Amino acid sequence: MASQINRRQFLKLGGFITVSVATAGLAACGGSDHSDASVPLAMGGDWQFPQSVASGDPRPDSVMLWTRVVPASLDAVAPAPAAGVQVAVRLIVSALDNSSSLGSNKALAGTTIVDAKLPLKADFDNTLRHKVTGLQPGQTYFYQFIAGDVRSNVGRFKTAPAATADVAQLQFAYLTCQDWSINHWGALGHIAANENLDFIVHLGDYIYETVGEAFQSGAVESRHDQLKLPDGTFKSGSAGAKYATSTADYRYLYKKYRTDARLQAVHERFALIAIWDDHEFTDDAWQDASTYEGIVALDGSDLHQPSRRRSANQAWFEYMPADVSFDAAATSFQNIQIYRDFQFGKLMQLIMTDERLYRADHAIAEATINPATGKPLGSIGSRYLVPQQLFDSVEAQKMAAATKAGTDPLAAVGMLGTTQREWWKGKMKAATSTWKLWGNEVSLLRMGLNGIDAIATLVALGSVSKIGAAIASTLPLVGGSVPLASAIVAASTAGATSAMAQAAAMAIAGAGGNTAAQAAAAVGAGLSNAQAGMTVAAYNSGSATAGAQVIAFGWIKPDVQAKQAQSAFVKSSGQAAALAPFFNRFLLNCDQWDGYNSERKALMAHLKTNAIGNVVAITGDIHSFFAGTVNDDFDAAGGGTPVMVDLVSAGVSSDSFFSYMNSAAQGDIGTLVSYPLAIPVPGVGTVNLAINLLDYTMGKAAPTLDSLLEQLRVQLRGALGARGVPEAQLDATVTAVQAALKASTDFSVTLLALAQQLSSLGNNPWLKHLNTDAQGYTVVTLTPGKLVAQFKQVNKLVGASAPANVIARVTTATVTAGTAGVVIA
Repeated sequence: MASQINRRQFLKLGGFITVSVATAGLAACGGSDHSDASVPLAMGGDWQFPQSVASGDPRPDSVMLWTRVVPASLDAVAPAPAAGVQVAVRLIVSALDNSSSLGSNKALAGTTIVDAKLPLKADFDNTLRHKVTGLQPGQTYFYQFIAGDVRSNVGRFKTAPAATADVAQLQFAYLTCQDWSINHWGALGHIAANENLDFIVHLGDYIYETVGEAFQSGAVESRHDQLKLPDGTFKSGSAGAKYATSTADYRYLYKKYRTDARLQAVHERFALIAIWDDHEFTDDAWQDASTYEGIVALDGSDLHQPSRRRSANQAWFEYMPADVSFDAAATSFQNIQIYRDFQFGKLMQLIMTDERLYRADHAIAEATINPATGKPLGSIGSRYLVPQQLFDSVEAQKMAAATKAGTDPLAAVGMLGTTQREWWKGKMKAATSTWKLWGNEVSLLRMGLNGIDAIATLVALGSVSKIGAAIASTLPLVGGSVPLASAIVAASTAGATSAMAQAAAMAIAGAGGNTAAQAAAAVGAGLSNAQAGMTVAAYNSGSATAGAQVIAFGWIKPDVQAKQAQSAFVKSSGQAAALAPFFNRFLLNCDQWDGYNSERKALMAHLKTNAIGNVVAITGDIHSFFAGTVNDDFDAAGGGTPVMVDLVSAGVSSDSFFSYMNSAAQGDIGTLVSYPLAIPVPGVGTVNLAINLLDYTMGKAAPTLDSLLEQLRVQLRGALGARGVPEAQLDATVTAVQAALKASTDFSVTLLALAQQLSSLGNNPWLKHLNTDAQGYTVVTLTPGKLVAQFKQVNKLVGASAPANVIARVTTATVTAGTAGVVIA
C-alpha cells in the first residue's frame, strides 16, 4: 500500500529539501495532500531527466533521492527556464525487486510505499532533493520520478543495517578525482555493470573547476567533448585556461558531468555518500582562498573569494544527494556543513570529514619570498617539495603565536578546525562498531624525501659510465687485467696518487685471496683503511661494470652524503649550483596531512591514548594507489608507532601523480622520477616511454626483472593503443615487447640497477604499496575479522575510446582486526 503523506509528514527544509515518510498499510493518498496543493502536476510529454536520478546518504530508516527535470526542448546543460507557471513532479518508491528495469524508464512495478508530489523550483535549477524516512533497515528499494507522461530511469538504493544489527559483511567502492577532460571513464561503466555493492563513497574532486589547464591537455575519450563554462574567468589574460567563477559555472559542470551515461548508471544503481575535496571549489583550496599562481591579492597573498566559494557550496548542495544542511541566506562562506557520520550495524562506523572549508592556510604561504630569487615561492616550496626543517619551524611559530593570543594553536595550523576536530574525536571515542572508517580526502601518510641521499645516489649513478671508461683505458697498462685496472681506478678515485694507486693494486694482487690480507697490503702501500677497503672490493668485483658500481656507490656516494655541496664529486659534476638546494629533507606534498602535521599527531595521540583500534582511512586526492600505516609521530626514532592504516585510491580518470611529477622534474633531478626508454616495435615504430622511478624513490621495494616488466605493462599497452594497435592485438603485442625488453641491456641491466638503487634510499618505510601512475577505484569487503581492499587499476585509452577490457590489474590490501598494519598481495 502507498504511504499517506500529510502536511506534518511532508516538510520543507530551507525551501528546497522536502521530506516524506514511508508508511505501509494505509490507503493510497493519490497525490492529493502534499506540500502545496495549488501547484499542479506537470502534464504531457514535453519533459526530460537529462541528469537521470541519484540516491545518497543511506541510513537505516532514510535516504536522500535526487533528480533534475526540465522541458524536453531545453539543452541538457542549459539553466532551468525562469519560473512561470510552477508545476510539480511525482516520486514513487517501491520495495518490489525492479532490478530488470535498471537502465530503463519502464514503469516501476509493485506497491508504492511513497507517492510524493514535488514542486520544481527554477531557483535551484529544477533540481529536486527529497528525503524519504520511515524505511526498513538493510532493505533494497527502487524509485522513479514522473513528469507528466515521462518517467525517469529506475533507481535503486539499499538502506543501512540497523545500528544494533550483527552484520556479517559490507561491500562498497570508493571513488575520487574524475576529471571529464582527461583519459576515460571506463571505470564507471565497469562499476555499474559488474560490481555488487551496498553503496559507494565519493571522496571528492567529483568535478574539476578548470577548463583547458595544462594537466587537462592530454588524450581524452572522444565521447567527452570540450567543456564551455557559461561565465568563467581566464587564468591569464584573455585566452587559455578558465576557471569556474559563478553559480552558473559550477552548476554547468555538475550537469555536464552527469550527462555521461556511465556516471548516470552508477548513480541509478548505488546510493552515494559524498564529500568534497578542492576542485569542487578551486585547486588546493583552503576556506574561501584560491591558490592559483599569479592570481593573488594586492599584498601578494592568496586571493579570498567568498562569493565564488558560496557559489561552489550551493551547486554542490543542489547536485549531490547528500543529507546535509545549507543556508543560502547566511552571509558567511561557511554556510554549509557536510561533515557527518554513518552507522552500519555493529560492523562499521563511517566518519566523513570536510578538509577544505575550515583548514588553515598552508604553513608556508605561497607569497613567502624566496631569498634566492626575491620572488614569491608559489607552489614549489610552499605546498610541494617543502624543506621539512623550514616547515617544522614555521608551524611551531604559528602555534606559539596562537597560544600567546589565547586561541586554539591547532586551528592555526590545522585542517579540520576546532569544532570539527572535537566532533571527530568524540565520534571515534564513542564508536561501538568493530571498524571505524574515516572518509578522508587527503592522505595521512608521510611522503618524504631525503634529498641528501637522493642527490648522492644521482651523482654516483652519473659517475658509473665515466668510471667504466677509466677502467677500460687502464686495461692496456696492466696487461688487460680487469681486477688490477679496477683497483687502480678505485684508489685514484679515492684520492691516491697515480703511483700509490698502482702500488696498492699490485700489493693487493700479491696478497692472495684473503680480503683481510689484501686490505693490509693496500694500507701498507699507503692507502687509508677506508680507501683500502673500497679498492679491495673493486679488485674482487668480477667485472669492469661491477667494479665501476663498487667505486661509485662505495666511495662517491658516501663522500657526497658526508660533504654535500662541498664534495669534490658534486663540484666536478658541473651541477653544483643546481643541486645545492636539494641537500635537504623534503615533504613532497604539504597540501596533504604532511602539511598539517601537528594536528595529525594530535588525532593519532587521541586514538592511541584511548585505545581506539581498527581505524582505517579511505582516501583520494593524489591520483595514486598507496597503502601504509599512519604513525603517532613520523619524526620519532624508527618513524614512530603505527596507530591506524591509510588506503589511498587512484583517481577515476585524472592524470596520475607520477605524470605531474615527471612534467615538473628537470635536469639530473628528473632521474629520481623517470627513465626515458625508446622501444622499437615491429610494425609500429619506436615507442617512447618515461618509466616510473618515482615509486622506488618514494619507497617501493626493490624490483626484480620480472616485476619491473610487469610494472610497465599498463603504460606500454596504453602507448601501443595510442599508436593505433587494435585492442584485440594489444595484449599479445605487449607480451612480445616485454620478451624483447628482457633481453635488452638498457632495460635488464641499466634500468633495473637504477630502480634498485633508488629503492635502497629507504624513504618512507611505512608505505607498503605504491603505484603513482594509475587510474582506477577501490572495492572494500568488510567483515568482523578483516578489511580487504581491492585496488582496481584500469587500462589506458585505446585510441580515442575507453578500453573494452577495463581492469588492468588488481592489488589486494588486507587489514586484520586488532592490528594497525596492512599486508599486500
